Amino acid sequence: MKALIAGGAGFVGLNIAEALLAAGAQVCTLDRQPLPPRAAAAQAGQRDAWRHVEADVTDPAALALIFDERVDLLVLGAAVTAGADRERRDPQSVLRVNLLAQVAMLEAARRAGVGRVLLLSSAAAYGRSAFGVESVSEDAPLQPTALYGISKASAEQVCQRLAEVWSMDLITLRLSAIFGPWERPTGVRDTLSPLWQIFDAAQRGQPALLARPGLRDWTWAADVGSAVRAVALAPTLRHRVYNLSSGQSWSALAWGEALAQQLTALLPGPRPESGSGAGRSWVCRLAQAGEVPTIDLHADADRAPLGVDRLRDDLGWQATVGLSESVVALQAWVGSHPGAATNGEIRCD
Repeated sequence: MKALIAGGAGFVGLNIAEALLAAGAQVCTLDRQPLPPRAAAAQAGQRDAWRHVEADVTDPAALALIFDERVDLLVLGAAVTAGADRERRDPQSVLRVNLLAQVAMLEAARRAGVGRVLLLSSAAAYGRSAFGVESVSEDAPLQPTALYGISKASAEQVCQRLAEVWSMDLITLRLSAIFGPWERPTGVRDTLSPLWQIFDAAQRGQPALLARPGLRDWTWAADVGSAVRAVALAPTLRHRVYNLSSGQSWSALAWGEALAQQLTALLPGPRPESGSGAGRSWVCRLAQAGEVPTIDLHADADRAPLGVDRLRDDLGWQATVGLSESVVALQAWVGSHPGAATNGEIRCD
């Protein structure tokens, strides 16, 4: 299989690339940004299997060159995860990447005869439908409120319609609350996960203060990679839309408390000098009266988890990394990627 991942230098794209490479696929990651240094080093050692192209997904000429070669699988993962500030100052870039570029790439894929297209959408597309319920199924109406969710829902509807009229095999995956390996500030992702923020605060020896616990169906990024791989390799699929989530909710506060316990076990003793890392007294807790939260939860309320019955029933997939496993796994990943501070990646002091 030859796979093209648009947005492949992003942290979700890199986890998908790693999963597909592990399955023996040849992978081309496409992004207007270079790979982060550690990923670039890995790519350099796999040149026969992994190619990276720096190009803008909104550039028709670049797309024409990329689709000159055979592509069996296209993953539409390029996105601007816009916060409220970007909505106010630059709405056009959000729509240009999240909607119009997806249409252009889908059209290029049709001309090139691509076998399957995976459109990465978001739980944000559900909007108001994700509140006041126990779980959100794929049949819930799309009622997005913010521009990011609106652009994702619009891309779904437009691309699904075009796939119908062009007789293309397009599958939509709605991703929820992703965190983990390769997450980092990139300039196009305004909503770094609260868990990444908590981990970063611990590395800097600064307390993590939350406005509320922050309950969500947090999903380990490598689990996303394995789910995308399962969908990509499935000979047939019963549905056109799948939720992709851990399916279980736990709070950012609980995750931070578990991290604090781990650090206490690993680094018993007093807290080191400021800036030298996290020590025994590092805390993650709720902000008290008069304190300003240091962790951005990106929402004023907690939404319901996405239901994952379709993925489980159709493909036998389920998430493997939960709260306690992810605390250990993230520390292990950072430990195996020394020097990751370069290019804004997670630090390991």
